[in-house]
Amino acid sequence: MLDVKVHSELRVPRHRRCHRHLPAKMATSIREKQTAALRRMLNFNVPPLKNTVTEPVWKVLIYDRFGQDIISPLLAVKELRDMGITLHLLLHSDRDSIPDVPAIYFVMPTEENIDRICQDLRNQLYESYYLNFISAISRSKLEDIASAALGANAVTQVTKVFDQYLNFITLEDDMFVLCNQNKELISYHAINKPDIMDTDMEAIMDTIVDSLFCFFVTLGAVPIIRCPRGNAAEMVAVKLDKKLRENLRDARNSLFTGDTMGAGQFSFQRPLIVLADRNLDLATPLHHSWTYQALIHDVLDFHLNRVTLEEGAGSEALPAGARPKKKNKRIYDLTAADKFWQKHKGSPFPEVAESVQQELDTYRAQEDEVKRLKSIMGLEGEDEGAISMLSDNTAKLTSAVSSLPELLEKKRLIDLHTNVATAVLDHIKTRKLDLYFEYEEKLMSKSTLDKSLLDIISDPDAGTPEDKIRLFLIFYITSQQPPSEADLDQYKKALMDAGCDLSPLSYIKQWKAFTKMAATPANYGNSGVKPMGSLFSMVMNTGSQFVMEGVKNLVLKQHNLPVTRILDNLMDMKSNPETDDYRYFDPKMLRGSESSIPRNKNPFQEAIVFVVGGGNYIEYQNLVDYAKAKQGKRVLYGCSELFNAAQFVKQVMLISVKANSRDQQYSHGQNF
Repeated sequence: MLDVKVHSELRVPRHRRCHRHLPAKMATSIREKQTAALRRMLNFNVPPLKNTVTEPVWKVLIYDRFGQDIISPLLAVKELRDMGITLHLLLHSDRDSIPDVPAIYFVMPTEENIDRICQDLRNQLYESYYLNFISAISRSKLEDIASAALGANAVTQVTKVFDQYLNFITLEDDMFVLCNQNKELISYHAINKPDIMDTDMEAIMDTIVDSLFCFFVTLGAVPIIRCPRGNAAEMVAVKLDKKLRENLRDARNSLFTGDTMGAGQFSFQRPLIVLADRNLDLATPLHHSWTYQALIHDVLDFHLNRVTLEEGAGSEALPAGARPKKKNKRIYDLTAADKFWQKHKGSPFPEVAESVQQELDTYRAQEDEVKRLKSIMGLEGEDEGAISMLSDNTAKLTSAVSSLPELLEKKRLIDLHTNVATAVLDHIKTRKLDLYFEYEEKLMSKSTLDKSLLDIISDPDAGTPEDKIRLFLIFYITSQQPPSEADLDQYKKALMDAGCDLSPLSYIKQWKAFTKMAATPANYGNSGVKPMGSLFSMVMNTGSQFVMEGVKNLVLKQHNLPVTRILDNLMDMKSNPETDDYRYFDPKMLRGSESSIPRNKNPFQEAIVFVVGGGNYIEYQNLVDYAKAKQGKRVLYGCSELFNAAQFVKQVMLISVKANSRDQQYSHGQNF
């Protein structure tokens, strides 16, 4: 019977997960660990042998959208081909039978997916089936596959069934997000909407915990959990503690045994996970950014490390009645292999523009050298000087030509960043984003303002309606005293005249009253910016790709955002009213401890900050800068979804609209 075989097979991977063959410490980044787990899975769940010249076994990869999102930021098509993947196809697409090739499946264990796998078995599409589930499959669904295999007489073809515990997406060495598909089901809006039912909330928390559990299985460590009281983050903490505890108690099937339990760089210490709630800080997700990666996410179409640029269809006039030309789209992947990206993604934008220009000038000089050598090679005459010069130049040219592939790759990356940075610069200039960034930094750091908010809102040349409402909401959130009704009416009128939708304001008002933000006025630390003069040495010259006139050269001062400050308190065990009341969970303790008193008094060297309700690149960059300044500390950033300000404003609008319609229904009910 297959179901016995499948269950015994299932036991094996649950013990010997992919990360086991790596030194199980956080020093190996989560990106490396998840990539290694995928490589092993694509090698039929056997660790790939290094330095072997043997031809890979050719196979097809069948994934669903979830699997595609996990693989695409980590493995390029070429890398898949090198591992023997000749075809990669979506599970629910029309697929032809390839009867002499093994198929590796990487899918979520959903009803719909299981039905399709059973259909594939009945249609005998492939030679053999290696079924890998992103998240653990239930026994009943496993039995469905077993009976389909029996019915199709394909028992021997179902070679392996594995639970992979890879239900999260790694975007950086130190950043992950829970999902991209169906993210609206666990979004900020889903958690905070006024009409949420308890059963819906339970389902959202279970989805988040399932992914966090997968993250720790892949990391190979059982964390210490800290969280605030009385919000969604606490619900996640309680469920995560329970899930980890239950797995540790089941010694036979525990996923945290033996050599996977290296607890990080220092074997005597485990990582800390700080679960934060998005409601802790609503100003940062609305903030205009000034660093490269965060700006790309804010103003361009950027997700899962891929940026899509729309090219203008040309400015020539179209004949009357003609359909406008379709805009071309250019897609760029910003990867770990791109050295320029790795070095500059957290840099202020003017610095990035200057560096792109430097790279371009260096490349042009190298290109000119190759051209010069080629022309010298056409030397005529037989005199000795020419011949010795020729042999000398032949060596130079050979060296130049051998570095040609490297040079071409460099040119590709320079073109990529020139195009992306130019697109960002267009937004900065047309919307005056430097002005918004500088003004918001001053609001958040309680610095003196050199311009009235009303002037910026009323300036038709400064920003879009969305820019203006974002600025106003940050002003409202960070003000110690809310503006008087008369002032508020004046602001509202100016915002409406500028074409703004005011619906998010009613929700922010409620949120501010609820969280009593005024009680913690210095909430955003001592931030602020230093203008470096509006001249850019490299990029203001006439031959530059970037016309930066009128854009301020602002440099960020390092400051800690709320999540970073909370992490700092908890990592270093500092006593602080903000975090003293945080709950403490240790899943390894036999009995669940309800205390907020940490048993461990040593500062943590490794920590994960996870934001329930969504995160952004501004917080991520702030944590990266914090970790750089703290020698020997490693910090990872995770969030239930990654949104930019426009997406966040949309979610807040939805909550406001629902709350208002519910209030209206309630007041109508009162009138009867």
